[in-house]
Amino acid sequence: MTYMGRPYYPLWLDNLAEDATLEGAAMNGTAEGREAVRSIIVTAREIYEDQEFSFAGDYGDNGFLEDYATRVRGEPTNVVVTVTRNAAGQAQHVVVNHRPRNSVLLFSRLMGERSPVPPLPSTSSPASPEHQMES
Repeated sequence: MTYMGRPYYPLWLDNLAEDATLEGAAMNGTAEGREAVRSIIVTAREIYEDQEFSFAGDYGDNGFLEDYATRVRGEPTNVVVTVTRNAAGQAQHVVVNHRPRNSVLLFSRLMGERSPVPPLPSTSSPASPEHQMES
């Protein structure tokens, strides 16, 4: 896991707000709280086979962006992570989006098998089963 030839570690992960939140395409619902967010991110990084970064750095006054490619069980996966910081400079809100869809579904299933936190409630409409993700 390198960025510009150096080992990469998301420093924002060590500066999460107590009431941080995490959302993602592979999730149903929102994870809340520093420990839940940290645990999910650490678990996700264990599933990734590698990470090739296109970009990792600040954007705007309160944001941080990561754009990288990885493999999940051999499947090519692209990921964009946006982090919004609060007034104290802590990571307040994290959004992680994987693509393509097949990789999202695979990653979601693997996270569901390993997730250290209880399943999250669905934010999908019961009338829209096509929006339900594997868990």
